[in-house]
Parts: sequence; structure tokens; C-alpha cells
Amino acid sequence: MSSRVSVRKTSTAVWLGLLTMTSTLTITRAFQMRTFSRTIFFGRRHSGCKCPVASNSVSRKNTISSPIANPSLMSRYMSQTVPSPLSEQEKARLETKIKEKGDAIRTMKDNGISKEDLAPHVAELLELKAQLDPSSVDPQKNEISKKGNNRNNHQSSKKNNEPAEAESDFITPRSENYSKWYNDIIRVCDLAEVSPVRGCMVIKPWGMSIWDQIRNDLDARIKDHGADNAYFPLLIPKSFLSKEAEHVDGFAKECAVVTHHRLTADPSGEKGLIADPEAELEDPLIIRPTSETMIWNMFKKWIVSHRDLPLKVNQWANVMRWEMRTRPFLRTSEFLWQEGHTAHATAEGALDDSKAMLDQYAELCEHLLAMPVVKGAKSPSERFAGAEETFTIEALMQNGWALQSGTSHFLGQSFGKAFDVTFQDAKGKQQDVWGTSWGVSTRLIGALIMTHSDDAGLVLPPRVAPVQVVVVPIPPKKNDEEGKVALNDAGLVL
Repeated sequence: MSSRVSVRKTSTAVWLGLLTMTSTLTITRAFQMRTFSRTIFFGRRHSGCKCPVASNSVSRKNTISSPIANPSLMSRYMSQTVPSPLSEQEKARLETKIKEKGDAIRTMKDNGISKEDLAPHVAELLELKAQLDPSSVDPQKNEISKKGNNRNNHQSSKKNNEPAEAESDFITPRSENYSKWYNDIIRVCDLAEVSPVRGCMVIKPWGMSIWDQIRNDLDARIKDHGADNAYFPLLIPKSFLSKEAEHVDGFAKECAVVTHHRLTADPSGEKGLIADPEAELEDPLIIRPTSETMIWNMFKKWIVSHRDLPLKVNQWANVMRWEMRTRPFLRTSEFLWQEGHTAHATAEGALDDSKAMLDQYAELCEHLLAMPVVKGAKSPSERFAGAEETFTIEALMQNGWALQSGTSHFLGQSFGKAFDVTFQDAKGKQQDVWGTSWGVSTRLIGALIMTHSDDAGLVLPPRVAPVQVVVVPIPPKKNDEEGKVALNDAGLVL
């Protein structure tokens, strides 16, 4: 059940000058939790609470400060004027004109119209948008567009408009552009933003708090599964990857490689710092794309007898896979995840383990994230590099995408043989070890967004919402003595 449904069911039950939301109620739109003006003013973009008591008649001075509010964000929105007084008919008329003009402009572009001839039509479109929503058009950009096709002016307009776009709270409708809608949700709701490093993102506190909820729940499941947490090096010798042929083929194009162990100043002074030619590594190091090779190298030391099996370890870490096309949470060059690795005496034991962990992932998605998934097996061409079988959970997104949300791999004996990991069985014979690996990542946050959110903003299921309860006091009328008593009894003084 999403938080919005909870609000609708609960808010009508308690209304006596005070709206109290019980512990079973969750208002979980991330952006709204940061500024209560979004909750109280019905009709604002990304309205977090569509409950019957919210209305435009509530005065701004009645909003209260949130302990997690963003002051600069609050001041910006509190300074905005009341929504446009346009009637519904006028809005519909303007929206129709905007659509018609937009279609006409696209047709002109397809027909090769010159920029000089197109400029007046663009200016007319911007003027229509300004009539519908003055905040949607940058006056400076509109003025520059009217001046014509001066190249320098257009470049200046683009640069001046970038900060405005970054600060805008507008969310593109899903029906218009689903990918843009997804990126807007992440930006507007303060989940993450692009970093200076290509393909990497900065996960902001609100986004990290969601990952913490997922991690805490999953960590308990992993321990119940019998795995212990450990940590392994970020850097892996290139020679390790070469030991398992299929594995190295699968990850070769995604590996980031460390070739030198120090920098030095460029003798010519032209390039600043350069890799010191005398500090080249004999065996280059790979920034881990996954940890099978490092962990199986350690398993060789830890496993001697059948009494050491099964051996199960898990690590919470970051990994690097050099991606060409990235999207926040769904596919980035660096991401956070957990990876579990197990060793077993029999194939049956390893296969059962991989399937059991997949069940745990499915349970996590369905009970914590309220996200139904389908369990299945990957085709041979889609299997994890070096695995005999890859099991997966797939979640269905609102636009029809099937998103891989977690995987569990039956590795067979490939890594055991590659790293010479053997054990002495009960009869005293040396046997090769069977293995598994399994993991989920911050991609679950992307799946969560696309499963529950809508055009108004972020929606989170109660169990994964970082903030569970918000109390919004509404002052009683002057003559409502009973309401004043109720406020005082609740310890709320306005």
C-alpha cells in the first residue's frame, strides 16, 4: 500500500482543528517532507498530501517548521505567489494552443525552416507558456529569443538558463517523456545528482536513507541465510581475472585499470601532474567489477576439510564497471551493492543455496518495497560471466519495462578449479568445491521510484520510508474553544 492511500483512509477520521497522523500512517513523498508548504497548499506541484482537509484557504503563516526542512528551499517556495487565478476553461484553452504551437514548430523544424524564421514562433510559444505558468519561462531567455538568431546571444541564453533548470521543481509527465520524468523525480526530490566524475553519481542524504532501510532489512536476511559479513580489497590483480577465461571475457571491456602507483610533475611543465614512468606496476590492478576472483583466492586458504563447508561470506561495497550510457541508480559506472559468495561440498547444496537467496530477494522486494517480482532463469547468453546458471528477479515498471532487480548465480566448479580450491571429504579424498554468488544493488532504488511514483512526485511504501509520521496542526477558529483545548492537550501551542 502506498503512503498516499494511507493518507486518504486516515485523514477523514480525525478533524477537530488538528490533523493527527498515527504511526500506521506515512506521508512519504520525499520532497514534501522537506517543506510543509507542499503538504498544506493544495494544488501546488508535487502536492504530497491529497487529503480532504488540505485547501488553498490555509494561511501561509500557519505552516510549521520541519526539523528536516531545507531553509533555502522553504524560503524560495514560501515566497511564491498563490497559484494562477486562471479558470479551468482558460487553462484548457492555453494548453490546447501550446500543444498546437509546439506541434507546428516541430513540423517546421522537420521541413528545414531557418532559425530566423523560426524565432518568432518560439517566442509566441514561450509567451503562451508564460500565460499559463509564469514560472515556467525564464524572462531573460524569452527576451533573448525575441532578438533573433544572434549566435552569441543564444549561447548566453543557454548558459543563463542552466541554473534555472537545475533549480526548477517541474516534473515532466510520464506520458510525455518517461525517462525525463524519472530523472526529474531524482533531481526534484533530492535523491542524487551527477558528480564531476563521468558516469558516477552523488547519492544525497534522502536517497542514502532509503538505501539504509533496504540494507538493514537485507542484512538481517543474509545473516539468517547463514552468511557472515566480511570485506575484501577494492583492487584486484589483473592476473586473478585471467585465471577464469569466461569471467575475464565478460568483464574485460568494463574494467578500470590502475597502472602506476604514484604521480610526478611533468618535467616540461605543460601537463601538470603525470603518471611517474618509474612507478609502473608489474601486475596492473583492476578496480573491482565484482569480487569472485579475490574471494576465491582467499577460499583456497580457508577451506581444507569438508568440515569447513559450507562457507558463506557477504560484503557490502562499491564496484566499478565502466559504462558508456548511464542513468542514476539504474546503471552507473560506480554503484553500491552487496555480494554474497558461498562454497559447498556438493552441487545440490550450491544450487539450493542460490535458489534460497533468490527467494530472499523476492521477499525483500514484495514485503519491504511493495514491488511484485517474477522469478526466473536467464538465457545462456545473459548469464553471469563464468556461471552455469543465473537466476533473476524481474520487476515490471509502469512503462512496461522489465527491470532486473537481483540475481543469484550457480557457479558450478569453475572458480573452484580456476583457483585450485579443494577439500578433503569424509572418505579422505580431495574434491573440487562448488560455488555460488548473489547480489542486489542501489538499482532497487530506481525500481522503487518507477514502481510507485507519479507525476506529482516521489511515493514510497511505508516500510521503506525514512520518515514515518508527520503531524500538521491547523489552528482552530476564534470561537472554537473545543479545538483550542484539543491543541493544548496535544501539547501544541501556535
